[in-house]
Amino acid sequence: MAGYGLYAMLVAFGVVVGVGASFSGLGGGFLIVPLLLFMKYEAQQAVGTSFMAILVISFSAIIAHNKLSNVDYVAGIMLGIGGIIGAQIGPRLLEGVSTASFKKIFAGILVGLAAYLFFQK
Repeated sequence: MAGYGLYAMLVAFGVVVGVGASFSGLGGGFLIVPLLLFMKYEAQQAVGTSFMAILVISFSAIIAHNKLSNVDYVAGIMLGIGGIIGAQIGPRLLEGVSTASFKKIFAGILVGLAAYLFFQK
């Protein structure tokens, strides 16, 4: 029964992430990764699992945004091509980072991004 409770919690959290990701465009990883770290996932597995969730969420979000004519396909594809290259480098860099160090790096990025957005005119 604990398994079903865990799955229900993950689905409920997924709803929150789906709303946040499709509203903000941040992808949801900024919410999913800390949740998985809290659930005692290692950094590498938290990031990989987050990308699986983001894939599913992104597919749904693009359908919704397309219905509202909010998708620039050319820009999205160009960013995606660059992302494919970067996505092959990132996991290799992450392999050498401990979960404790990753938490600090990830928190620093989120704080920096938050400060930038907060103080931007």
